[in-house]
Amino acid sequence: MINGHVFIATSLDGFIARADHEIDWLEKQPVEGEDHGYDAFIGRVDGIVMGSNTFRRALDFEEWPYTLPVVVLSQSLTLDDIPADLQDKVRLTRARPFRLMQALEKEGWKNVYVDGGSVVQSFLRADLIREITITTVPILLGHGRRLFGALDRDMDLELEDVNAYPSGLVTCRYVIPAQQQD
Repeated sequence: MINGHVFIATSLDGFIARADHEIDWLEKQPVEGEDHGYDAFIGRVDGIVMGSNTFRRALDFEEWPYTLPVVVLSQSLTLDDIPADLQDKVRLTRARPFRLMQALEKEGWKNVYVDGGSVVQSFLRADLIREITITTVPILLGHGRRLFGALDRDMDLELEDVNAYPSGLVTCRYVIPAQQQD
């Protein structure tokens, strides 16, 4: 069975980005020697599914940050939006989350890193997320883009692990109980 996994940072007040999608507040937070579990997490997944806003943000980095295959879930991007040097690393799809996960499972993927606010929300609504790791950054933004949106029911999570770092960041890993995955 294929499973979706979220690994994301939020401000203390629950925002993943400013209203204009800016994440400058995240860039000043890293502390030398603290990976906050990212390396271990990325070693457990087969690839990444992200939205177009997350993809555009990743294009702004000095170098492409991913070694795993990336699938961009977008209704607006075209192949022309993927730089030539990423054509063999990134593909686009317009598929809905459930159909995309079925296709990835047929390709042999078992664990998918789901990234980007809207994409995470749509995968949660489709019951495709098994684990959520949130690193809380000790900053209050006041407004911006929230990680979680409306759900049609409560979603109970089980806390599996908590790590506090000298920088003040706190990482919590939650599992969505199996009965909610049906």
